[in-house]
Amino acid sequence: MVDLRLSDSELADRRERIVAFIDEQVTAAGADGAVIGLSGGVDSSLVAYLAVEALGTDSVTGLILPAAPSSDASVRDAEIVADRLNIATHTIDIEPVLDALVSSYPGSPDDRALGNARARIRAAYNYLLANDENNVVLGTGNKSESLTGYYTKYGDGAVDCHPIGNLYKTQVWQLASDVGVPEQIVEKPPSAELWDNQTDEDELGLDYETLDSILALHIDGPLSAAGTARELSVSQETVDHVHSLYLSSQHKRLMPPKP
Repeated sequence: MVDLRLSDSELADRRERIVAFIDEQVTAAGADGAVIGLSGGVDSSLVAYLAVEALGTDSVTGLILPAAPSSDASVRDAEIVADRLNIATHTIDIEPVLDALVSSYPGSPDDRALGNARARIRAAYNYLLANDENNVVLGTGNKSESLTGYYTKYGDGAVDCHPIGNLYKTQVWQLASDVGVPEQIVEKPPSAELWDNQTDEDELGLDYETLDSILALHIDGPLSAAGTARELSVSQETVDHVHSLYLSSQHKRLMPPKP
């Protein structure tokens, strides 16, 4: 695989740039602070740590928005992050909102539709708080998710900015460890918890180390699919799979089209 780890100086530079970026975005919006959806995962935890570094504890609010698939452990991890950072939080069970939504819907949505609905309900709460308290909504998406479309359109993709949007997932883990995110959060298997037993790597069809290497060499980089497969000693089908994820999710990275 490709070694995408950052050197100590590069880590320090990325950290400094992201912290400055968050401050610039809040200032440019004329906002008083920022809201972050805290899932208990590494991405949102890292953004929370960097946001506090940029804005201070009094200017960052965490929203913990569990629904039925969310584990108690994830809620506890989100609370641990908030406690360590000494930021205000609101915890809201969104399952009653989803139930009301589904009860008025004439169809029978499948797990994916329900999972995306949960993500969009969370986005609505993020903006309800942000509008009420003159905050910006900080996204928690990374580069690996963006390039593969591994997020919900108008759900976790509905934010004002993406502070860690230029970091591959493997670099997110590295920076999270560097800033002091709790080890149990950095090391646990990534999951959006939009439905039962979901994990990122199972749904994507490959591990993040392989995914990031293919993205770096083939999607972001100059190598052909065949050259990437040879360089990484993976199958052509694996590279083609990642390329198809990139192509099929183009619409998520663009403004809605018009004639």
